[in-house]
Amino acid sequence: MSWRTALGGVLLVAALLSGWSLLRERDKAPLAVGDDASKDYVLHDFQIIALDEQGRESTTLRAPLLERTRSDETMTIQTPLFLLPDRDGNHWELRSDTGWVSATGDKLRLTGNVSGDSPRVPSIPPTTFRTEQLDVFPKENRATSDGLVTMTRPGITQSGVGFALNSSDKTYQFLSQVKSRYTPHR
Repeated sequence: MSWRTALGGVLLVAALLSGWSLLRERDKAPLAVGDDASKDYVLHDFQIIALDEQGRESTTLRAPLLERTRSDETMTIQTPLFLLPDRDGNHWELRSDTGWVSATGDKLRLTGNVSGDSPRVPSIPPTTFRTEQLDVFPKENRATSDGLVTMTRPGITQSGVGFALNSSDKTYQFLSQVKSRYTPHR
């Protein structure tokens, strides 16, 4: 065998390998514009049920989009619905435009058109509250806001700046600039 035949064989093998490599890379989708691979994962149209140390439901989350950031392990959520059970197993419903969850899952921050609705229990009047920002601590069964909060129950509307809610014992507190309006039933 001559050196020309050997060189031709090596060049043929190199050409086949490079062609195979190009074909294999062609099938991989390019990164989307603005995708810097900083996300660990992305969930679409999902439901997550988190359990406490005793194996009971502590929080349920439903949303159309969740993205987990690789660098700090926090999550951002689009239009989340959080279901937070009280001690009787009934759920508070918390909704907002956006949500953020700490890396440990012990703090949720809801922003934009935040609404909270008490569990629907026949013997207890429904309660709703509205605000622009709310911090929720699911392991502690509490929520707080530094902004204006408006709460309504049948016959009464209350508002104030600063708010604290304890879903375990079903209590809440306005911290300042409190206004109440009582409308008796007819």
